[in-house]
Amino acid sequence: MTRNQDRVAVVIGASSGIGRASALRFARHSYRIVLASRDAGTLEVVARETRRLGSPTLIVPTDISDETQVQGLVDAAVSEFGRIDAWVCAASVFAYGRFEDVPADVFRKIIDTNLIGVISSVRAVLPVFRAQGRGGLILVGSVFSKVAAPYTSGYIASKHGLLGFAEALRPELPRGISLSLILPTTIDTPIYQHGANFTGKEVHALPPAVAPERVARAIVRSARRPRRQVVVGQTQRLTIPLQILFPTLFARLTQPALLAIALRKGPVADSDGNVFAPTPESNGISGGWRRRRRIRLASAGLVAASLLAILRVVGARTR
Repeated sequence: MTRNQDRVAVVIGASSGIGRASALRFARHSYRIVLASRDAGTLEVVARETRRLGSPTLIVPTDISDETQVQGLVDAAVSEFGRIDAWVCAASVFAYGRFEDVPADVFRKIIDTNLIGVISSVRAVLPVFRAQGRGGLILVGSVFSKVAAPYTSGYIASKHGLLGFAEALRPELPRGISLSLILPTTIDTPIYQHGANFTGKEVHALPPAVAPERVARAIVRSARRPRRQVVVGQTQRLTIPLQILFPTLFARLTQPALLAIALRKGPVADSDGNVFAPTPESNGISGGWRRRRRIRLASAGLVAASLLAILRVVGARTR
């Protein structure tokens, strides 16, 4: 069995949010680490943190939507450390807006990054895993891999696609190669402040926001003990059975909920955010959403109202 200090984790999307938190978590578990993202400057900062924790660290600036760069990442990791044990795809970009208001190139870049790029990266690393006879794929999807909501069609299409890809690929993998799909709910990262926005309103995270470190723990656990799917976040995971059991009611509730909580104030100028290029201010771990008590209280009211509406529907059906 490979000791932790001999294991190598490649983290794509390591400059911010879930990816950055995961890199630090792997370092605390004594992995050797390869950091990848589009922002070389921020990767240097993260590398100082992982090295301070005692982990040998390699930086490979990579745009996951560029197949040549992704292959270069695989080659660099193997050249430096001789193996890859965990391949973590945590890079994602995001856009809020009506489908017809989101420019086609923004929509396409979301699909290229969140879905096609991840698929290409899996294709690039699988030969290494097969040669080793072992390895772990850890793909970060979303609760939106299983439910849908308006104003985020590109993101939701990409995450639904990732779920389908993972479920189709897993039976094809030989013994020793695992695939874990992580499904976070709303996570307290900067993606909401710095994603693309074509709504004319300020974007707020749908509460309750979960600490990115919780997702990082799930990712590192999956590297050590693979699991098929892991949902992170207790409250919003209820949306999965709600949409299955009450699809029409769920669809009716999501639009007013988003308009009341996630899309407020304005006017705000349209922006493609960090979809095409990283922004330094978007590269922290936290987005500060867990400190916003008023939003959490609004969430409790929304959940209560939703449950009341569902109970009324169920009651009407049984009468």
